Amino acid sequence: MKSNNNVESGAMLRIQYVRSAIATPEKHKLVIKSLGFKRLNQIVEREDTPAVRGMVAQVPHLVRIL
Repeated sequence: MKSNNNVESGAMLRIQYVRSAIATPEKHKLVIKSLGFKRLNQIVEREDTPAVRGMVAQVPHLVRIL
């Protein structure tokens, strides 16, 4: 199995949910939910992996990386 160097070093992303997903497409709502957000201005920490970066890249107008 191929390992990711970022995960081995323990790199984490702090992501903040800054804008509501009410009037966004269903896919954007699912991305927000899969990142673990439940309410606005919530901050979550996720491992810095290509999958998480891809999810954040789909909704840059709704989240902020801290």
